[in-house]
Amino acid sequence: MIGHGEPACDATSPVQVAAMAGELDGPLDVLVNAAGGLPVPAAETPPLEALAQEWLSSVSANVLTAVLTTAAVRDRLAEGGAIVSIGSIGAERRGGSYGAAKAALAAWNASLAAELGPRDITCNVISSGYVTGTNFFGEGMTEERHRRLVEETLLKRPGTPDDIAETIFFLASAGARHITGQTIHVNGGAFTTR
Repeated sequence: MIGHGEPACDATSPVQVAAMAGELDGPLDVLVNAAGGLPVPAAETPPLEALAQEWLSSVSANVLTAVLTTAAVRDRLAEGGAIVSIGSIGAERRGGSYGAAKAALAAWNASLAAELGPRDITCNVISSGYVTGTNFFGEGMTEERHRRLVEETLLKRPGTPDDIAETIFFLASAGARHITGQTIHVNGGAFTTR
């Protein structure tokens, strides 16, 4: 789901994304592509069909949402603006279909940065690790899993939504005007501990 104020839509639907973009007024200075998540398991489905559904779900939720949203608002992006997409350390370590989708997001971001660079629009990905205070893991977060994920970090603490928000703020600021086409790791050093 994406939203700007009250309007919200299914960001995998071109029709809904176009309608949402049509409700926006004026130029857009910052776009944050934060839709995504883990694939939805297929119930009672033959193995190959379940596998196909898993991969399609991952790519739709984690790449297609960003591509469609960005394309829908592209002409409204202000010169000197910023696009920040939320990736994951799963793109570079044991991420399965989710990680592959986040790796595709980073590859797309590199192309997008080249396309929008002449308009002085920066495009970057935040490679987040374990962030508490979200519903990302749903019912799958246990005390043991929490402990293990925290232990993977060099800082020995989980990330917070504020860690991600502050990085987005920086990437959209004047201080980051020469940073584009990059993947910024915001995961407490967990990426280095593979």
